[in-house]
Amino acid sequence: MFNGFGLPVLLAIFAACAGVIWIAGVKLADTTDILSSRLHLGKALGGIIVLAIATNLPELAITVSAALAGNLGVAVGNILGGIAIQTVVLVVMDIAMKEKVPLTYRAASLTLVVEAVLVVAVLIVSIMATQLPGTLIAARLTPGSVLIAVLWVIGVWLSSQASKGLPWHDASGTAPDGQEEPKGHSQAKKNDVSGQRGESTARVAMVFGASALATLAAGVLLERSGDAIAQHIGFRGVLFGATVLAAATSLPELSTGITSVRMKDYQLAVSDIFGGNAFLPVLFLLAVVISGKAVLPDAQASDIYLAGLGVLLTCVYAAGLIFRPTQQVWRMGVDSAAVLTLYALGVGGLFAISSGHGG
Repeated sequence: MFNGFGLPVLLAIFAACAGVIWIAGVKLADTTDILSSRLHLGKALGGIIVLAIATNLPELAITVSAALAGNLGVAVGNILGGIAIQTVVLVVMDIAMKEKVPLTYRAASLTLVVEAVLVVAVLIVSIMATQLPGTLIAARLTPGSVLIAVLWVIGVWLSSQASKGLPWHDASGTAPDGQEEPKGHSQAKKNDVSGQRGESTARVAMVFGASALATLAAGVLLERSGDAIAQHIGFRGVLFGATVLAAATSLPELSTGITSVRMKDYQLAVSDIFGGNAFLPVLFLLAVVISGKAVLPDAQASDIYLAGLGVLLTCVYAAGLIFRPTQQVWRMGVDSAAVLTLYALGVGGLFAISSGHGG
């Protein structure tokens, strides 16, 4: 698509697409919250699923575009790298909080721990599926990608059940001295503001649809221009997908996450990240159906490495939600400082793998 374009033009296209994803992604997340509130999907399975898909439309577009082009390396790197870097978005949210305690202290909830376990589970199955033979495919389906999708559905149902009550002393599973208002209160407030403006549900739905289309189109152009940039500068596909491309597609999560923590809806901010991360590996099923190839068995060492990094970072935050550290380092919790350090070391290792094995 971009053959013959110079590097400055490609960079301009990439930046413009990232800007569209930022703006449209924010509108998409806001309208999703309003529609979830008006249609009473907030704590239902439908609300969780719609939110997970809506916040990952850029990754969805990139996966489809890369699978159609046969550029599966970028798709795999973007999915697995996206999980790692979207977990790091929690670090930025932690810093953006204007409180004297960390994000995980205020957001602490057993429901969030369940969501973190789901992320770990789908990533472990992804790693296991890389060891299966590539010939194990029928009707454009592979056992690994199907199991990931099934596991995600079960995990979403468990999360939904957990949000309705748990057999604990505190049925809500929420720790004391956490956020003052219940999880999702920011959705109701956004709906109230929308109602005061006289915005009808049809109008909100139209904005949602337009934002979704804009996000999808920008995601495709982002992947194509990004691939051309990577070729220009000699940047390997998996490295580009796992770092620059994954960071660009995480912009909506970053903006909406900061909005949530500033509205003191800390649990929703963390839940959006974990929910999105758990959904991302489901896109492997889509990649297999479109390309007709077993994607995960052909994973490179760097792909498996990124999946492991995602598991590690998620485990750190799961521990933070359980132990609720109160100490802060550079305006962030010690768990966020650990995640930031581990991610930096992890990216360094990714470059070492790429240099040593051509991953």
